[in-house]
Amino acid sequence: MKNIQIVKSEKSESTEAGYDPATAQAEYLQRKKKQIESIRETPKELLGEMLYQMILGRRFEEKCAEVYRMGKIGGFCHLYIGQEAVGVGAITALRPDDFVITAYRDHVQAIVRGIKPEEVMAELYGKVTGCVKGKGGSMHMFSAEHNFFGGHGIVGGQIGLGAGMAFAQRYKNTDAVTVCFFGEAAVNQGIFHESLNMAQLWKLPCIFICENNQYGMGTSQTRAMSMARVSKKADSYGMANEFVDGMDVMAVREAMLRALERSRKDGSPTLLEIRCYRYMGHSMSDPGKYRTVEEIKKYQERDPILLFKDSLKDAKVFNEKEFEEIHRRAEEVVNASIKFAEESAFPDESELFTDVYA
Repeated sequence: MKNIQIVKSEKSESTEAGYDPATAQAEYLQRKKKQIESIRETPKELLGEMLYQMILGRRFEEKCAEVYRMGKIGGFCHLYIGQEAVGVGAITALRPDDFVITAYRDHVQAIVRGIKPEEVMAELYGKVTGCVKGKGGSMHMFSAEHNFFGGHGIVGGQIGLGAGMAFAQRYKNTDAVTVCFFGEAAVNQGIFHESLNMAQLWKLPCIFICENNQYGMGTSQTRAMSMARVSKKADSYGMANEFVDGMDVMAVREAMLRALERSRKDGSPTLLEIRCYRYMGHSMSDPGKYRTVEEIKKYQERDPILLFKDSLKDAKVFNEKEFEEIHRRAEEVVNASIKFAEESAFPDESELFTDVYA
């Protein structure tokens, strides 16, 4: 199968490149022009839902940071701020019978997949009304009802599970697909290579999505990986692959639709490297001192939500009143989620060994 590759300038995507306002503006305008073309071919209702989910995800995570600092959320907490276009663009392209499995930066992906925001927030609070009864916390969102299978804390651990889930779909002779999210640091784990080899060899309908936010905890990709382009690693296994702009929700969705078409047709897997950027530290305990203010500003100039909103405005899809309503809905849902979580009870002591099998 011919590999799909979007050609990008390595220099413009490097974390080592300095911030240049003129260059950033030029890239922004170029991206917006292409995004508007895609918007004009997409139903208004879907566009509104995508924007709503992105704004909801951003506000939800900002509120998580706020209550975490107040001591209301314990343990590790990894936020998705800046990466919303990846989860929204990919997951909104799926069918209900498709499977999703991911790593520990999972709050927004869980919500987009259909888990109620209040259940995600309650889980973060460790409350019994959480999606896994308060026993999973930030890193282990789960819902069999929505075919959302975690939330995994072991780096790369979910990649092999994703391949196994796709094997089950193939074995049952369905045309459903498994989507497996992971960060670029997981690519250096052996399970990544074993899983891609097996998926291509056995034609497992799995779309492997590398959310490349360019930092494995506090280590820049340029210091940890000999090959800058993660997507090219799929060439070793003859697997279709694509490099995608993760700051453009429409580009993500379109790449996802292409990958889904391949998988549903003959089970062919795909590796998508979706280059994005997280504005916060690796987790709430990470001050992020390994990055410069200029570098963060460079990516904030190309914020995925602002880009999408500006494109929708230029394409005359929504007016200001409609934009305000989308923001209001998101704000109300987040506030209601906090209220729900704070008013919910902690699990009873009798729940300690419930659902524990080993």
